[in-house]
Amino acid sequence: MTTSDYATYIAGLPRILSAAATLFRDERGRVLLVEPNYREGWALPGGTIESDAGEGPRAGARRETAEEIGLDLEPGRLLVVDWARGPGRPPIAAYLYDGGVLSGEQLDAIRLQEEELLSWRLVDRCDLASHLPDQLGRRVVAALEVLDSGAGTAELEDGGPVAPAGPASPGTATRPR
Repeated sequence: MTTSDYATYIAGLPRILSAAATLFRDERGRVLLVEPNYREGWALPGGTIESDAGEGPRAGARRETAEEIGLDLEPGRLLVVDWARGPGRPPIAAYLYDGGVLSGEQLDAIRLQEEELLSWRLVDRCDLASHLPDQLGRRVVAALEVLDSGAGTAELEDGGPVAPAGPASPGTATRPR
């Protein structure tokens, strides 16, 4: 295969979107949510990964957090990866990182990106479902469960857990579900 053939092959591959967000909590365990001005509902600080500029998920989560709420903090461990499909758009590979527990001083330092956000608030775990869209709400709950249990990263599809496939026999492939 020539270099030109390979470039044509790559150009013809499917495209997906990728996004990264950070889950911040306060000392009472409430989750920090932001209110976008471009759509209904609430979200986590985060957004689209600028992969065309060479940005990876972790760097994207940090950049988006700094832009949206003015806190330039290194994200903690990866809590959730979600393959999120939605009507009228390509799938999104969504990465959710642990932002840790914010101090009162850090909460006081929050400065919203006025071009995109209307407000922010801390929401009790039991009230998350009334603030977050279905897939994102399930993603946040899965992240909190990972933090509670000390388990590894949760793998989701459309906000729901992916059942791991059983062990593969040599030379065979397995498929989840």
